[in-house]
Amino acid sequence: MRVEGLAINLATVREQWGLRQAVEACARHGIFAVDPWRDQVAACGLTEAATLMRDNGMRVSGYCRGGMFPGADPAARQAAIDDNRRALDEAAALGAACLVLVVGGLPKASRDLAGARAMVAEGLAALLDHARACRMPLAIEPLHPMYAADRACVNTLAQALDLCDRLGAGVGVAIDTYHVWWDPDLARQVARAGAGGRILAYHIGDWLVPTRDMLLDRGMMGDGIIDFKAMRRLIEDAGFTGPQEVEIFSALDWWKRPGEEVLAACIERFRACC
Repeated sequence: MRVEGLAINLATVREQWGLRQAVEACARHGIFAVDPWRDQVAACGLTEAATLMRDNGMRVSGYCRGGMFPGADPAARQAAIDDNRRALDEAAALGAACLVLVVGGLPKASRDLAGARAMVAEGLAALLDHARACRMPLAIEPLHPMYAADRACVNTLAQALDLCDRLGAGVGVAIDTYHVWWDPDLARQVARAGAGGRILAYHIGDWLVPTRDMLLDRGMMGDGIIDFKAMRRLIEDAGFTGPQEVEIFSALDWWKRPGEEVLAACIERFRACC
């Protein structure tokens, strides 16, 4: 039976399967939208990956990931832009809905957070012409503030939308419940994103109490404290009609379970909680 409205970010089963096995397993479970990661595609081969998506009738709900713009010197920043151009070409070859951007944190030995954010804005601006030529939207994903130093110095939806306003057409946001649930301004900013047609992706995963690992202890929906039904109402009221994409990094739990069990849980919790 086809599961409408659900996508699987393939990080959720990255420890169980390679790209082919993951895509074919999703199809067996009636899930026909996936978001692959660049390393998974590289291991499979871009041409084979694109064929795999087409042969299985998969919608590519996004492509993870671009970004990581800040660098300690101009050469490092240019290398990041060049790598993002390659990511855009890969996303276009796969027919992805957007390239998801984790923008990067502080360069090595830096304490200049404002400077890092300026580098992100500059990197995005340098990438924009290529993105528009590829017809590939850029989805800025704000990450929880605990990642500001090393992964993403864009930490609120408001910050991401301010960048969208500066850059114009072709730039939007990926909203991940795990990263934004805590934001006291969330409702207003989701409505702002919807009014501008900026919501390109919606990711779901739960916040566990306690969280035992800053990166690799996300919860399956319903195991933590996020109100997914309220979140979905916000997103839908803002006009987003795309799939809800399960993205769970879980070295302590879900990555240790059989992939078939993980997908079955994604479907069950999606229906019960989301």
